[in-house]
Amino acid sequence: MRAHLGDRLVVGSPATGADRRDGEIVGLHHADGTPPYDVRWSDNGRVTLVFPGPDARLRHPENGPGGSPAPSGPDTAGTGADSESVGARPDGAAGAGDIGRRVAMERERQGLTRAETARRAKMAPDYLAYIEQRPADPSPATLISLADVLGTTAVALRGGDTGLPPGRGRALPNPRLEDLSPDECRARLSTHGVGRVAVSTADGPGVFPVNYEVVDDTIAFRTAPGSMPATAPGTDVAFEVDHVDETMSLGWSVLAVGPARIVTEPDALRRLAARAHTTPWAGGGRDTWVSIRPTRLTGRRISPADTGSGPDS
Repeated sequence: MRAHLGDRLVVGSPATGADRRDGEIVGLHHADGTPPYDVRWSDNGRVTLVFPGPDARLRHPENGPGGSPAPSGPDTAGTGADSESVGARPDGAAGAGDIGRRVAMERERQGLTRAETARRAKMAPDYLAYIEQRPADPSPATLISLADVLGTTAVALRGGDTGLPPGRGRALPNPRLEDLSPDECRARLSTHGVGRVAVSTADGPGVFPVNYEVVDDTIAFRTAPGSMPATAPGTDVAFEVDHVDETMSLGWSVLAVGPARIVTEPDALRRLAARAHTTPWAGGGRDTWVSIRPTRLTGRRISPADTGSGPDS
């Protein structure tokens, strides 16, 4: 029997042959995948060291609930469920899946190393690397454990909350709403990302999301000529960016108000292009840079009333 991280170990009943217990292999003790294994059991979420007996077999996640081996090919014909071919992941396998990208993003956002995250989640670092780098499908128990360490939810790691508006969670028992200083506002603006620009249009006020940069205390974004955001130059506009921690019911928002203009100077355009962290998500020919120099900068933060508030609250 040779396993890979992420395979499932299924233990059958000696009397009936029916599946009796199954778990996810989260740790290997030998490089060739031979037993024993660290297994996180589905029924209780505990991780134990297992030496599989004759009533145990491996199931690759891609094989589905029935546990049938993958279709036979030139390298697998005639192999059984305990063969080396079960769960094989060639070097040319696809890259990280959505779950892995979300796990890696949350881990980096928390400032945790992979080794520390794995230790807190009680899993092998190699298995966490596998989750982050390959199209893995971790068990619910593994996702719950990771979510607890990363301060999020298993639903969020699976992307189940994608498309839902933020702020649907419960409010804090004793929330504190406080103003941010100008320096705190600038620090949050400088994290870049996606913000919203509010402009006046012929049909009334409009608010548009844009990918933005902050260069020399100036907010800048790219847009397409003739688009609604491109009508901002020559007027005072409002620009807002925020962050919501759905799990902890924390959040902050920053509002910048000031005149907008189209950037035309070659040196300024080169500097903006060189320092851009991303391209506009909307794609297309968005080569018009619009800059906003704030004349008014305000912000607020929600945090627990009984704790101190740091820059990331």
